[in-house]
Amino acid sequence: MKTAVSTHKAPAAIGPYSQAIAYGNLFYTSGQMGMDPATGKLCEGLEAQTRMALENLKAVLTEAGSDFSKVLKSLVFITDMANFATVNSIYEEYFPAPFPARSCVAVAELPKGALVEIEVVAAL
Repeated sequence: MKTAVSTHKAPAAIGPYSQAIAYGNLFYTSGQMGMDPATGKLCEGLEAQTRMALENLKAVLTEAGSDFSKVLKSLVFITDMANFATVNSIYEEYFPAPFPARSCVAVAELPKGALVEIEVVAAL
């Protein structure tokens, strides 16, 4: 059975989607940007946005009873491939080895002018 998972510790969905979906023993998050859930505003700068996106993911994972050690796959969207090394170094702080499979793609634009967005698939 498909179950929506949400928490007030991460930004609410800004469209017709769930923060995350649990299905069986798998957990799929929507993309999280560097938006402060308390204010609804993007953090200033790439590093702050990357950390907040990961903290938002952490909140959603925790709500479902999972964590970064159980992430199987991640997808990282960035608006400039020149930011890859910075995002990568912060990302590495959150994920323990063995690291999840990952894709990282540069996109022309992200919602609300975000610089980075990250989504994951995790085990429960």
